[in-house]
Amino acid sequence: MRIALIGASGQLGSDLLPCLQAAGHDVDPMRHADIEITDKDNVAAVLEPLRPDLVINAAAYNLVDKAEDELITAMTVNGTGPLILAELCEAYNWRLMHISTDYVFGWSPVPPSRPWTELDRADSSGRYAITKRTGEQFVQEKCSQHFVVRTCGLYGLAALRGTGKGNFVETMLRLGRERKQLRVVDDQRCTPTSTADLADALVKLIATDAFGLYHATNSGSMTWCEFAREIFRLAKMDVEVIPITTAEFGAKAKRPAYSVLDCSKLASVIGGPLPDWHDALARYLTSRPT
Repeated sequence: MRIALIGASGQLGSDLLPCLQAAGHDVDPMRHADIEITDKDNVAAVLEPLRPDLVINAAAYNLVDKAEDELITAMTVNGTGPLILAELCEAYNWRLMHISTDYVFGWSPVPPSRPWTELDRADSSGRYAITKRTGEQFVQEKCSQHFVVRTCGLYGLAALRGTGKGNFVETMLRLGRERKQLRVVDDQRCTPTSTADLADALVKLIATDAFGLYHATNSGSMTWCEFAREIFRLAKMDVEVIPITTAEFGAKAKRPAYSVLDCSKLASVIGGPLPDWHDALARYLTSRPT
């Protein structure tokens, strides 16, 4: 399969590229300098000569707090970009995979009694989340052969190479080397996910014709405080993690209090769930260069 991978230098793209190549796909990796997804003419000029069987959009505006002040920029990248890709893919009968976020469930004032499924209503209040939900809807409405995949809190080795956005694990390790005590939010429950595990699942998914909306995270759930404590335990670092509330942290943008995703639909299609988050984190820390 010939694949155009947009966002190839990001955390997910950096792990997805070798996984796709190992599976025998012919991949055209694209960074921001190679394609501007918010420019319809540029997208057509870049993709039409390639005639890909599949376009994967792993690019996004993901500065959650800055999006509160930069709504137009965020919407252009997260909404207009996917719309342009979806319309072009539909016109040429190409497949489209679009990566989205658990933040689309940030609207609920009371956490549900179970993880969110693909059938649950997604409607968010934060501006970043609104732009991501808009992109989802455009892909679903405009491209018949689509995979929309929601995930959460990605962390990958690209953050160490300076080619991808930083991640929570690396931030904790850096702060833990600087301080002996950290205050971390303990009232947001979710499932941060290894890009290596997600990439493997996505390669399996595109081998099918099971188009639609999917949730894809590592298994299990935790709060950010619990995640931080496990990072320091595995890294053998003596750092005290003090739990605080979201209100005490004071971030500009609203975060979901509960955004654990039910990934059973994906598991049924690809032959099993992603690994448990404890295992994923341990492998990530082991794989970091010393």
